[in-house]
Amino acid sequence: MTRAEDFQELQPLLFAIAYRLLGSVTEAEDAVQETWIQYEAYRGEPGSAKALLSTMVTRISINVLRSARVRREAYVGPWFPEPLVTDPYADPERAAELADSVSMAALLLLERLTPLERAVFVLREVFGFGFAEIAGAVGRSEAACRQLAVRSRQHMDAGRPRFAAGRRERDELAGRFFDAFRDGDLDGLRGLLAADVQMVSDGGGKAPNLPKPIVGPDRVARVLATVAGPMLRAGVRFDFREVNGEPGAVFYDRDRRTLNALALDILDGQIQAIRLVSNPDKLRHLGPVADAWQVSRDVKRAR
Repeated sequence: MTRAEDFQELQPLLFAIAYRLLGSVTEAEDAVQETWIQYEAYRGEPGSAKALLSTMVTRISINVLRSARVRREAYVGPWFPEPLVTDPYADPERAAELADSVSMAALLLLERLTPLERAVFVLREVFGFGFAEIAGAVGRSEAACRQLAVRSRQHMDAGRPRFAAGRRERDELAGRFFDAFRDGDLDGLRGLLAADVQMVSDGGGKAPNLPKPIVGPDRVARVLATVAGPMLRAGVRFDFREVNGEPGAVFYDRDRRTLNALALDILDGQIQAIRLVSNPDKLRHLGPVADAWQVSRDVKRAR
């Protein structure tokens, strides 16, 4: 195959690696594009296109991640990954595992790792690369990569829940949640929420935002039931979608411009967290973006 054909075949994998490292669709796409530029200019004859391209995209992503971490320290309010509604990398035998690795919860756990730990974990635990390949990709010895793998796995395992719901159970519960939300059903919403449920939003200072997390089933249910009617009367609509491999929805204004994306974290038969991404900079890859401030004013008038 030609280099262009090699790259095209492996592009979904390269994006999948970059997104899990960066938590940003835009930055992952840029990293993949930079990988193609480097691959096209590469003068040698690669023994394995997959190994070389994976190394290139990993090194580019690590460099981007190091600078991104500085920016995120100055970020206004909670930081969430850019919502991913379609993962181009498909492996039917590992679909559930791949979806879990791209969930909001998993990506937020990955944020706690150093860039090298994150890269080693993603390459080893998510994509099954050998330690020789990982060592070449991150520029460390195999022994060092094994230590990084153990350390990163311990961090991730400590933060992961023990009782994740199955896909069918999650989808059924999410359907009940969105039905109750659409109807403004306070009791119906409350009955689906865990005792320590949190609703958190990421507006980045660029969209109307919750001033702080809302905690507890009564408070969360009351906020959702109160806002549902005015939102619908103001022309806001939503589509049930998988967001980062989790049940969720994308909300639109009356002109079908993206308003925000919502992901539900469902564990042990209850909704543990509701994460809402409203920062317009994180929604542009989904299509035209709504004026969230204007929609907020419309919703207030519709109350």
